[in-house]
Amino acid sequence: MTVYFIGAGPGDPELLTLKAQRIISSCPVCLFAGSLVPQEVVAGAPDGAKVLDTVAMTLDDTHAEILKAHRRGEDVARVHSGDPSLYGAIAEQIRRLRSDDIPYQIIPGVPTYAAAAAALGQELTVPEIAQSIVLTRMSMQSTSMPEGETLENFARTGATLAIHLAIRNMREIERVLIPHYGEDCAVAVVYRVGWPDEIILRGTLKDIRKKVRAKKITRTALILVGPVLGQVQDFKDSALYDPAKPHVLRPVVGVNLVEDHNT
Repeated sequence: MTVYFIGAGPGDPELLTLKAQRIISSCPVCLFAGSLVPQEVVAGAPDGAKVLDTVAMTLDDTHAEILKAHRRGEDVARVHSGDPSLYGAIAEQIRRLRSDDIPYQIIPGVPTYAAAAAALGQELTVPEIAQSIVLTRMSMQSTSMPEGETLENFARTGATLAIHLAIRNMREIERVLIPHYGEDCAVAVVYRVGWPDEIILRGTLKDIRKKVRAKKITRTALILVGPVLGQVQDFKDSALYDPAKPHVLRPVVGVNLVEDHNT
């Protein structure tokens, strides 16, 4: 048997990959994080499958279910939100699987920041405006951050920030980031992207906290910060399609290439 860690994407069932859909439809056991993964995502589990919402389960509980499936020789679909490589809490599960010599595979999913950019209708890497994205979070009630991985340090880079698990700490975000980005720097808060109750808020470091409070958003939101999030129009075209900058698949415009039929 195999345990499949499946990225279900941010919430829209149609963003589930074909591979993820195929595996879910074939696994006799399905464990899914019901607070973050819609029921529709696991609705494709086969008839008679054991489908468990892990929202009230501990790591011991979920591993016990996997061990039972292992003894029965049954594959397990372990379904997580977004992409499981980002804040998916799969490392500790993998450690136990390795200890018990249980094979596993990881099936990537659409990460929240990518779905948020799509919902905002924009690219996050605009030439000469932003070419780097920092995916980070704040400690809050979760495990502590490694030394050096502070919001302050990331802010010094000026990169676009995608801040997870921090919507209750907007005041601290404002305090730390304004000295580096300025109070008029663009911010977007995307709540439950891909869900029917999705909310998108746009603002600045100066006013976004009030907008979040007005909507009473206290969880399941991604915060994006950086100049690229503004309605930027004054930027250079990418060199990717520049006719004056050839690459191996496109010669300089105006140069005639003669096909050698003898080769």
